[in-house]
Amino acid sequence: MAGSPEAAEEAEQGPGLRAGGAARRGKRAAPTAADPQPAKLSRAELYKPPTSEELTQLKETEDLFHSSLLRLQIEELLKEVTLKETKKKKIDAFLHEINGLLGAIPETPETELTDQDWLSKDVKVPFLQVPFNVKGRFHFVPPAELKVVGSYLLGTCIRPEINVDIAVTMPREIFQDKDNLNQRYHRKRALYLSHIAQHLSKEKLFGSVKFAYMNSNHLKPILLLRPQGKDEKMVTVRLHACPDSGLFKPSRFYPSKNNVRTAWFMEQSTPKEGATEPPTPHYNNSILCDTVMLSHLHFLSNAATDFPGMKDGLALLKVWLNQRQLSKGLGSFSGFLVSMLVAYLLMKRKIVKMMSGYQVLRSTLQFLATTDLSVTGISLAKDADPSLPVLDDFHQAFEVVFVDPSGLVNLCADMTASKYHQVQFEAKRSMEILDDRMVDGFQVLLMTPKPMLRTFDHIFHLKHVSKLQGTCKKMQLLNELMDRAGNYVAAALPFVVSLLARGLSQRAQLVAHSLPQIPEWPIDAEPPKHKDVGPLTFGLLFVPEFATSTLEKGPQADHPEALEFRTFWGEKSELRRFQDGSICEAVVWKASTVCQKRLIPEQIIRHLLKLHADIPEYSICYTGALLESVIKTGKEAWGTGEEAMVSVICSYDDLSRKLWNLKELPLTVTAVQGVHPALRYTDVFPPIPVKPIYSFHNRRKHLLLPSEEKPCPAYITPLKIICHMEGSGQWPQDKGAIKRIKAAFHLQLAELLRQQHQLVCRPAVTHTDVYKDGYVFRLQVAYHREPLILKEVVTPEGMLKYQDTEESRQLELETLHLPYLTSSLHGLQQQHPVFGSTSRLAKRWISAQLLSDSISEECVDLLVAFLFLHPAPFTPPSSPQVGFLRFLDLLATFDWKNNPLIVNLNAGLTDSDCAEIKNKFVAARSRLPVMFLATPKDQWSSMWTRERPSAQILQRLVLLASESRRALEEQLMDALSDQDVKMVFRPPLDFYDVLIHLNPNQIPRQLESVDRPVKSASRGVVKNSSATNILFPVVDYDPVQLYLQELRDAFDDLALFFYDKHGGEVIAVLWKPLSFQPQPFKVSSMKGRKVTTLNNELVCVPNVEAILEDFQILGEGLVKSVEARTEKWTI
Repeated sequence: MAGSPEAAEEAEQGPGLRAGGAARRGKRAAPTAADPQPAKLSRAELYKPPTSEELTQLKETEDLFHSSLLRLQIEELLKEVTLKETKKKKIDAFLHEINGLLGAIPETPETELTDQDWLSKDVKVPFLQVPFNVKGRFHFVPPAELKVVGSYLLGTCIRPEINVDIAVTMPREIFQDKDNLNQRYHRKRALYLSHIAQHLSKEKLFGSVKFAYMNSNHLKPILLLRPQGKDEKMVTVRLHACPDSGLFKPSRFYPSKNNVRTAWFMEQSTPKEGATEPPTPHYNNSILCDTVMLSHLHFLSNAATDFPGMKDGLALLKVWLNQRQLSKGLGSFSGFLVSMLVAYLLMKRKIVKMMSGYQVLRSTLQFLATTDLSVTGISLAKDADPSLPVLDDFHQAFEVVFVDPSGLVNLCADMTASKYHQVQFEAKRSMEILDDRMVDGFQVLLMTPKPMLRTFDHIFHLKHVSKLQGTCKKMQLLNELMDRAGNYVAAALPFVVSLLARGLSQRAQLVAHSLPQIPEWPIDAEPPKHKDVGPLTFGLLFVPEFATSTLEKGPQADHPEALEFRTFWGEKSELRRFQDGSICEAVVWKASTVCQKRLIPEQIIRHLLKLHADIPEYSICYTGALLESVIKTGKEAWGTGEEAMVSVICSYDDLSRKLWNLKELPLTVTAVQGVHPALRYTDVFPPIPVKPIYSFHNRRKHLLLPSEEKPCPAYITPLKIICHMEGSGQWPQDKGAIKRIKAAFHLQLAELLRQQHQLVCRPAVTHTDVYKDGYVFRLQVAYHREPLILKEVVTPEGMLKYQDTEESRQLELETLHLPYLTSSLHGLQQQHPVFGSTSRLAKRWISAQLLSDSISEECVDLLVAFLFLHPAPFTPPSSPQVGFLRFLDLLATFDWKNNPLIVNLNAGLTDSDCAEIKNKFVAARSRLPVMFLATPKDQWSSMWTRERPSAQILQRLVLLASESRRALEEQLMDALSDQDVKMVFRPPLDFYDVLIHLNPNQIPRQLESVDRPVKSASRGVVKNSSATNILFPVVDYDPVQLYLQELRDAFDDLALFFYDKHGGEVIAVLWKPLSFQPQPFKVSSMKGRKVTTLNNELVCVPNVEAILEDFQILGEGLVKSVEARTEKWTI
């Protein structure tokens, strides 16, 4: 940031490296002189009262940290990121050798700046010399002095990347007057480094000698040196060339002064008459940064003396910035900047030297969260020198202002206001997290990475950065280009971001951009061009209430602002009359379905960038909703099923009102509760209203049956509803009798609905099916005491006691827990409109991986609910795609073995409840399910994961999730490739032993498959919701599921069967390894086995050929072929 390295050093240190290294080593040697011996303590000492220091530590832990655990976690993290003493010794020795080599580089004769033939052909000047012609002369003289600057001396550099910065002072004699003009200084600096590079590259000491741009700033090349051999990764030494102090007059570089002449930059022979030169603040700042390196060093080392907490605090802050991808690139919030900020807070007494590292972290985050440096800048300059520029001068020249102690340099010169607002937003969010006792602040803030894809709701890439040249032309940014030495990306970016922020002002709470980063390059290669930063990525964080609004209302037509509104929106703006009678300018975006409304920001962005920035549509790669195609049904215009779900719920509400008001029922209906996933918005493919075509079926009296000649009819899902009847003394107390009474109620309900509401019904013993509005609802009567009666057990002594039985558990699940879960999640959908779609994507993925039978739908719904209720460190998702990415991340990274996943539905748990759940979980871990979910109504039993997933399936799920997330994120971030996101929905089949291929005509849900068939057989239904007097359609008929059930019943001991219930054409089979071990021959256990001899003994082994033949016979008409993939069973 601002080109200055992370600077800090002992102030009293003499010139040269030797003194520095020795001073540091001398200072550190004292405490480790004698190895500590374990002390023998007397009894009195063992039990003596705590010292005042221990008391303060205990008090601090209680006040500051939510738990002593947080303190321990932070101490462990600091141990992990700080540099070890042994490494320091190696680095010091390496620096010592560099020092000797730099002094021995020979001088060169003086030549014109443009005559660079003296340089060897193996080194290219690391500077874009455009325009090439420039006045001035250059010759190389060895450095006047070398100083280690930066975080290495302060002890605040953190692993994994250890950088040591050396300031190489260029002697005064290589400079002339007017070197401050037209990039002359910058070119001399680049030539100086080139000559050093040419000589050092021949040395055996270095593993690599490369160039890089400091913080990706094209004006600031630096030289990177790494040691030879296995230590190459240990350290990177960065050489910064800087001028002798006092070479330039500071007043030449005030933000309002010009140092790049227009005529030179535009390559015109003579300047225009009377034209004033524009100021070049960024250019001036880049030269000033080099002049103040050493003073920054002394300033920071003074702040760090007697302040151990500063070192720890800075390490934590750097980890915090790294996890949020804020600390690298042009205009980043670098480690150096955060060090200066801590020093500023110390100067302003917001931080005192007594504070611990954690307090430094908190105070800094608090300051960032509450201070907007793009509006009110801050300065480290103490005495107000009247000749120095004031903060307002800086605000006119730069977007973000933080002035250094000299009063001349803006440390945030390259930062955009948008990037600072992102830092501010992150700091606010982090303060909320630290104050929330329900969240593990350490894990969330410092250990969880926040890549753009999982942080922002929508992401889009600007594929061809070179298009920003056109933007600079369109927005007339010539002065900015001169100031930034032709870097059109840096010149245009702030304007593009503020344009988008204005267009999305109501909809987005944050519009952020990635930081342009240029990788290092070999010294014999040409320096990277401006376009080599690759695609730029932008992230949008929405305000859920307004993000999908179709109307952009402007000022009234006769107001002066109306013209501005029209200019901003171009031809999209039109006059409209509103209900209150006002006539206003407005923009209306076309979107009919929910999924199209979610993409209105894309329309806005494409329109504004084309209109104001000349960026064509094909240069924008918008990845906000690429995944949603897998949950779209039928024709594209239908959207992603949210509307279908709403109409199901309307029909259900109407039915429940009719049930409440039924006349002539012996007992009234007290509650009607839906339990089907469609009634909580999480059914992957919600039902569509249909009416059967009779010619496709066989008719029997009032019934329709599937026809053998025709393809299997479309799958019609019964929407299950629980009807609770009121209690009464007339209910029997015997479980058999209760079942009969319920059957009578089912008959009666069907009769009354037919009489009073003309609905077509089909009663059965356990339920009644009702055809209404093209949907089929399945009513099931419940009596509140029945689970209790099922729990009754009579002991041999004749005592009556109550204990959970399988039957009572199942009934409680269906009639109590499932309705509660459904209504809670229905409520969650009202708060977070994308909850349903996210859950549907997650279920579609699990089903596509053939695991839908191995994990319950309710379990997936709860996992997704967790992402919305406990989103820290993120904000709750506002698009299904980001929700799905976080779902994969949760599956892949959550520690299922050691932690319960607590889903706090309706905020029903307090922090003490959560602590109790965790403690009980740890105590009883071995007896609990492998995936443990706790909710307010189910704190101890994890009922939705009790039976499944098994440990092996969970392990497989975790592996698939982490691979899918990696593949998907790679694709979504790669703007230039063809993004086929369906890849993660195609399961790897090479893992299985046998594949059973099915006949597509007999798969009723064929249209739900990930890769939909181009043509598919007609399924014997038409869309219709108004039919009343019809024959009852075929309900819940899926031949593949029936076949699967038969396979599992028959071969459960030999194999596992996997299938994608949403239109999969393959059943995958995995043999169980245990069943293939030879068993001793017994007549009783010969099912599916054959007899063979092994070591002269009769044994049974599975008869695989016969079993495969059975697969074919069992599925006659449904099975196309059985493919044996492996030879695992040849014993």
